[in-house]
Amino acid sequence: MRLADQLRENVGIALETLRVSKLRAGLTILGVVIGISTVMAMATLINGVQQQIVRTIETAGPTTFYVFKVFSQTPINPDAPPAWVRIRPDLQLREADRLAELPEIGYASLWAIKLARVEYKGERTQPNRIYGADDGFASIIGGDLVTGRWFTRQEELSGANVVVLNESYARRLMGRENPIGKIVRLGARPAEVIGLYAPENNVFQPPGVETAGIVPFRMMDQQFDVNRDQEMFITIKPRPGVTIAQAQEAVTIAMRELRRLRPADKDNFDFVTQAQILDVFNKLTGAFFLVMVALSSVGLLVGGIGVMAIMMVSVTSRTREIGVRKALGASRRDILLQFLIESATLTGLGGVLGVLTGLAVGKIATAFVAVDSPVPLSYTVVAVAVSVLIGVTFGMIPARRAARMDPVEALRYE
Repeated sequence: MRLADQLRENVGIALETLRVSKLRAGLTILGVVIGISTVMAMATLINGVQQQIVRTIETAGPTTFYVFKVFSQTPINPDAPPAWVRIRPDLQLREADRLAELPEIGYASLWAIKLARVEYKGERTQPNRIYGADDGFASIIGGDLVTGRWFTRQEELSGANVVVLNESYARRLMGRENPIGKIVRLGARPAEVIGLYAPENNVFQPPGVETAGIVPFRMMDQQFDVNRDQEMFITIKPRPGVTIAQAQEAVTIAMRELRRLRPADKDNFDFVTQAQILDVFNKLTGAFFLVMVALSSVGLLVGGIGVMAIMMVSVTSRTREIGVRKALGASRRDILLQFLIESATLTGLGGVLGVLTGLAVGKIATAFVAVDSPVPLSYTVVAVAVSVLIGVTFGMIPARRAARMDPVEALRYE
């Protein structure tokens, strides 16, 4: 009870001190506010993006995976790939067709992707993603066919010049004009619009990069300069009830048979799973988050030094008060506790303001990139706790100085 009374009394003294010296206190906690708000803004943004990644994976199906000629987390120069990349065979349509026949596989198709502008009557967009795929595209990536149709089997086999265009692109280029049947140019290649597609929000694509349209794979293969090392892949979805491990084992056996690999030969193709995509993203955002934490810690350090400086000034200006309290029976522990609570209150208030500011900035940032983010409660608690810890740590020296004062000398102080 005595400790609780002391705590309540000292918090009251600290708040009164802050009220009397508003400007000084505000400048003192500014560093704490900046540091905490930076961390909270980044935590909110990254948390929102991670949540959208999970939703995107759920849309595509957590078991969907891809076969690439080569998958590398480090960039490969397409003009001069290393020897181990050059000796690998390109992915073939017959391989995708064979995989689609496996009893474990529900969907398998060879896709490609390129960046190209969409043009119509002199108007054109920025370069964005054009997929070479089939009518199973939406079932894998998500999104809806708004109007029109997907490709016919004949259009897929012949590589017909047709496109299912992003609905927003059609409205941007054609306004109120009916897009169906119109001829657009995809990177200078003409294609008839046969349908409009509304893509799902996809966090795997950076802001400003969208799915502009989908064309038959054979059209892209025949008319676009596709980098077969990195821009071509087989998309695979197992049948319901088949695990990703079982599906990958079946695909591995089939691919090795098709490529006539001996038991001692290594696989000359790579798998990419949703978990790998998530892992790569987590590594990127984790590194980015650590950099932001390091930068914000500078602000916290500055705030902590400011707290120590202001508490030293406070101890000096209240020397007679300390002497009176000691003369009336206050122990060293009481004085130490008083100033520690005061510094912790100062930084704790800065932590609360930093959390509120960071959450507001984070919400604005997530709204700007069109992702939803729940409040990261764990980071909120940690941020406030860290700010209080800073107050206790940097307030220790001034508090110990106050506690060690000689009461007689303190009462003489003018």
